[in-house]
Amino acid sequence: MGAALAAALVLTPQAAAYGVAGEAAAAPGTAPGAEPGHDLTGGIRALGLTERGRGDAVLARQSTRPFQLLGVTWTDPRARVTGPIEVRTRDLVTGAWSGWTELERHPAGLDGERPGGPGSTEPLWVGPSDGVEARVAGAHGKEPLPAGLKVNLVDPRIPDAQRDGGRGRGGGKGGSGKSGIGKSSKGSKGSKSIKSSKSGSGKRGKGGARRDGDPGGRPAADDSPTTPPGDPGPRSTAARPRVVTRAQWGADESEVTEPAIYLPGGRIKAAFVHHTDSRPYDCAQSATIIQGILDYHVRVEGWRDIGYNFLVDKCGTIYEGRKGGVDQPVHGAHTYGWNAQTTGVAVIGDYTGEGAPRAALASVARIIAYKLGQYGVDPRGRTTLTAGASQTAGGRGYVEGDTYSFDTISGHRDGFATACPGDGLYGQLATIRAYAAADEGTGSGGGAGGGAGAAGAVGPLSSGGRYEAFLPRF
Repeated sequence: MGAALAAALVLTPQAAAYGVAGEAAAAPGTAPGAEPGHDLTGGIRALGLTERGRGDAVLARQSTRPFQLLGVTWTDPRARVTGPIEVRTRDLVTGAWSGWTELERHPAGLDGERPGGPGSTEPLWVGPSDGVEARVAGAHGKEPLPAGLKVNLVDPRIPDAQRDGGRGRGGGKGGSGKSGIGKSSKGSKGSKSIKSSKSGSGKRGKGGARRDGDPGGRPAADDSPTTPPGDPGPRSTAARPRVVTRAQWGADESEVTEPAIYLPGGRIKAAFVHHTDSRPYDCAQSATIIQGILDYHVRVEGWRDIGYNFLVDKCGTIYEGRKGGVDQPVHGAHTYGWNAQTTGVAVIGDYTGEGAPRAALASVARIIAYKLGQYGVDPRGRTTLTAGASQTAGGRGYVEGDTYSFDTISGHRDGFATACPGDGLYGQLATIRAYAAADEGTGSGGGAGGGAGAAGAVGPLSSGGRYEAFLPRF
């Protein structure tokens, strides 16, 4: 990817005109004085939005330095933005502008109390881009917006030797060959979030924006143990699949300065399946996408590390997410209110419309089977979780401290008010459960030893493999 992008920068007139080295030149029709932002830490720029006095704020269409991922932040993490937060970007190579994409909001306290952290949206992978436009509105233009609204542009950088994600094989467009990308990147309709219920007093915060009252019981990640309950972790009833480590995909460990943390109870009771918000991508870009998410979670949102425990690309490659050990019950930041008892696996891509390719489904099942199998959890069973926060999700109310029943493999939307993991992927959870159940009993996938799958192929899709009877036909 690095060579291909470099070639694009050199060979295309569009790229040559818009900032091969340093500041981007203004393109015809864009706003004058483009990119009035400031540099943050390496490869990140923050551009301020301008309030228009009608309950909305905008960032005028403009040229920028090259970037590949973005998200919107504001100063007070408790301030709510009730209207849509939308962005559009310009492709670095073709010069074409995308449609509008609506970004979902991250809840305050998703990674525990983080002093100085902003309010924020999810990150959006857009691929190599050199232009941006944004608009934010209060509810029907009547509710004031929070102060400090910014678009954060991330240009992730990882060593060239690690850009293939440590796969030892071609990234390309493997798997099913389908992107699995839904409709949301073409416009805002497909990506609207499911609105969470209001809680608390609704006080006004800085800048006049409404503040949610503290729901109480937010995941106290800072109180979680920093030593694993056992080393190595427990052996599993399922084989440990091959996982691309943080070192292999090029995690910048210099930005992750805090120690790993582990589940307070020392065991995983369920897994939540997610998708990342992403425009179409090639699997050769997967490592760069993950580094971009890490940059955004840590350098922009102020989290201790990337939020997901594992990530899987559309070709079926499994990546280690939050540090602490593939074999350990690492405390992630992925599902508000339930992080202290679960693990989170994200499929790279937007599955609002289409479902994920079968290679991705099989690999999600393999890593979940391994993790649940370490604690004797049936991937097709039910489990009881204790709510860490009061909230409403999917029409179901949760009260902090009360217990609730979940499928041991659930979707993000089952525990939080969100569209994640998209209608397409959510509809495939039964398939993931079936795949995971088929993986039970395939070997004692131990902590350090790894079991039969540790050094095997990334995907379990070879002809005659044990998944063959379960795989959908395309």
